[in-house]
Amino acid sequence: MLSPWRFVVVFGVVSLLADAVYEGARSITGPFLGSLGAGAVLVGVVTGAGEAAGLVLRLVSGPAAERSGRYWAWTIAGYGLTVAAVPALALPVGLAGACALVVAERVGKATRSPAKDTLLSHAGSPMGRGTAFAVHEALDQTGAFAGPLLVAAAVAWHGYGLGFGILAVPGLAVMVVLVWLARRVPDPRVYEDGAGRVPAPAPARARGVAPLAGLGRVFWRYAVFSAVTMAGFATFGLIGFHLVEAHLMSPQAVPLVYAGAMATDAVAALATGRLFDRWGLRVLVALPVLAGAGTALAFAGSLLPVLTGAALWGAAMGVQESTMRAAVADLVPAARRPTAYGAFAAVYGIAWLAGGAGLGALAGHAHAALVPVVLSVQAVALAALWWVVAAADPMTGRRADQR
Repeated sequence: MLSPWRFVVVFGVVSLLADAVYEGARSITGPFLGSLGAGAVLVGVVTGAGEAAGLVLRLVSGPAAERSGRYWAWTIAGYGLTVAAVPALALPVGLAGACALVVAERVGKATRSPAKDTLLSHAGSPMGRGTAFAVHEALDQTGAFAGPLLVAAAVAWHGYGLGFGILAVPGLAVMVVLVWLARRVPDPRVYEDGAGRVPAPAPARARGVAPLAGLGRVFWRYAVFSAVTMAGFATFGLIGFHLVEAHLMSPQAVPLVYAGAMATDAVAALATGRLFDRWGLRVLVALPVLAGAGTALAFAGSLLPVLTGAALWGAAMGVQESTMRAAVADLVPAARRPTAYGAFAAVYGIAWLAGGAGLGALAGHAHAALVPVVLSVQAVALAALWWVVAAADPMTGRRADQR
């Protein structure tokens, strides 16, 4: 069996390859939909709906993975859907078909993520979960950096069709490495205890007991904080659409901006992940600050502020995709992690859908109001974070009753 470090690294390689696929596609989603006739509002709604589908549906996949205990099966199925949907965008499916495939790719993420995060949380126990999720995210974002560059070159050479079609190659590699890892480490729960004892599975729920019961008030406060900050955080599809519609950049160059954002994502993940293991939830004060400043600058009317905003947007994504996920494992009992990850993602996914649609409407019809709205929302998020820390141990990030 692989050591915890090797497990995290190989799982990171899986995410590296997968991110090359779907982040490469997402880097041109806004301009691509625009080329098919979509406007700012539709781009905001579709990309927001995609993010919501990738998050809200985890409310189903999380408890289902918890009940079945088949974490690898859910992980493999989710990756399979993603790597099939993205290259299909190269086909002549029209605007409606393209919108459906954009959402389908996110459904694949919803299918796998609670199970995948649970597997990773077990491996991260002996090394520090903040560090484990940070290392995984850094490798993940290496693919997110390379994918847009590959797509940019393909689109410049032969248009959107080749840009999406070429992503079938890393997609196939995802499935090969993932199946190999599942065979080498069939049950990563053995990492949770240094002696190699597998933690007991989640007890069967009594008839009539709500599936979300027992997650605790600190967890739900944390989910509310996450929802508030994501409501004021634009999708990159909308940012890329703005770059093209404002004549700041050609569609072929937009993936380069996304690649740069993914580079700052990786750096922010590593930095905040290590700090989380030392300082706990207080580290997350960086998220509303980065999300507010990044989104506000990304919709400026000149190129330099937009590029700066995109870099800060990427840093916020790094915190959101690594440190925020690591904290969930400390806020709930170990047996409830799949459900907790699903519920957590669902709450902020709904908020991101509302935020994506709202920011799309502001960008298209009331641009002057966008920055004040975003900054106000993130100010509320900072207050919500204080509300979370007040109910938890700020040095460990755990529930007060676990101290």
